[in-house]
Amino acid sequence: MPLPCRGWTLALLTLLVGFLIFADISEIEEENGAEVVINDSSSPAVVDRSNESIKHNIKPASSKWRHNQTLSLKIRKQILKFLDAEKDISVLKGTLKPGDVIHYVFDRDSTMNVSQNLYELLPRTSPLKGKQFPSCAIVGNSGVLLGSGCGPEIDTHSFVIRCNLAPVQEYSQDVGTKTDLVTMNPSVIQRAFEDLVNETWREKLLQRLHSLNGSILWIPAFMAKGGKERVEWVNELILKHRINVRTAYPSLRLLHAVRGYWLTNKVHIKRPTTGLLMYTLATRFCNRIHLYGFWPFPLDQNQQPVKYHYYDSLKYGYTSQASPHTMPLEFKALKTLHQQGALKLTVGECEGDT
Repeated sequence: MPLPCRGWTLALLTLLVGFLIFADISEIEEENGAEVVINDSSSPAVVDRSNESIKHNIKPASSKWRHNQTLSLKIRKQILKFLDAEKDISVLKGTLKPGDVIHYVFDRDSTMNVSQNLYELLPRTSPLKGKQFPSCAIVGNSGVLLGSGCGPEIDTHSFVIRCNLAPVQEYSQDVGTKTDLVTMNPSVIQRAFEDLVNETWREKLLQRLHSLNGSILWIPAFMAKGGKERVEWVNELILKHRINVRTAYPSLRLLHAVRGYWLTNKVHIKRPTTGLLMYTLATRFCNRIHLYGFWPFPLDQNQQPVKYHYYDSLKYGYTSQASPHTMPLEFKALKTLHQQGALKLTVGECEGDT
């Protein structure tokens, strides 16, 4: 039986609306290379729709960046379902004792014993207990910072996070000097301080540690085997020379919790980088988050070579399958959050908008 005229009109309108919605989504995916998905909890996500490498010639949005406070709070609320930065930033003294056996997070068949020095340096309370900051800077180590002139801007933030004991004094115009929290992967001792093979390198490390002057030194001591000896060297130096730092050793559940959050939101990372870890933690205690030095590509926006680290000549295969990280994919997710106003991502000179 044929549909009445009104029924035909309704059917045609339904088809037209469906076509327009499909066209809009296709246009978004073609333009941004990713679909922004809001799940049932209204948390943002990025779905990678392609196996191709992410192109490095990513241009910043032309419109002026504006902070989306509502979205930032939604992200904080969603992350709190997976972890609480105030608690997970460090294991506390009351939870471990000397001699306790710990299974490494990424090498469960390998164990370490809690040393007396490590126990002495465990904080009694969280170094971020009750803290809230109007604005935070997370400073990555990409060579894209060189010539950026971002140092003064970085130093204006309420709380500044840096990665892997990167040097600052010689590069202050581009990276600033203010440091409130700095991470130190055990491998940094080998790569940047030659495993303290002689007194010269020990002195260089001591100078860097002294320069922290009350900052939080975040040492992932329980993540992977092979770093225990280096962690012990640093712990011993801190105690012997009474270095003014607040040590923190992340909880055993932190990395899996962070990875779980991003995987749930369709960002298919392998092992989160230090930068992504710091952003995820910072959502708990920072109202506005600004990222600098995040650029996992060999060329900048003007097709000029970019060093992997601004301070050394280390090479890195950003898209290597052997890498434990998926840096370009992480960057893509952060760029989407920048476009949505959840964070600000600066990838060029600081006098211009990104």
